[in-house]
Amino acid sequence: MFVVVNKFILARHFDGVVLWPFIVLKREELKKNPVFMNHERIHLKQQLEMLLIFFFIWYFFEYFIRLIKYRDSYKAYSRICFEREAYANEKDLGYITNRKFWAFLKYL
Repeated sequence: MFVVVNKFILARHFDGVVLWPFIVLKREELKKNPVFMNHERIHLKQQLEMLLIFFFIWYFFEYFIRLIKYRDSYKAYSRICFEREAYANEKDLGYITNRKFWAFLKYL
């Protein structure tokens, strides 16, 4: 895992993004936020499990389906199974260690 800080790469509404093996952050202080970093590490694990390309295909497909359903980009984003898993478990700093394979399916 490599952490990169660059405020110009990310869109205005994003503080971080994971593109395995990189976590790209907008601000340096986010590195010190254990909950935020745990959220991003959960995405690293999801991407590895799905061999990267399948993660992104599923992520964007689910986003667009939910965008059609909710007609709201934030609602669509927040209801993606990968995001639901990450937000539900970001405060559990031991989650990655105990996480079951393809645990995101529970959040469909």
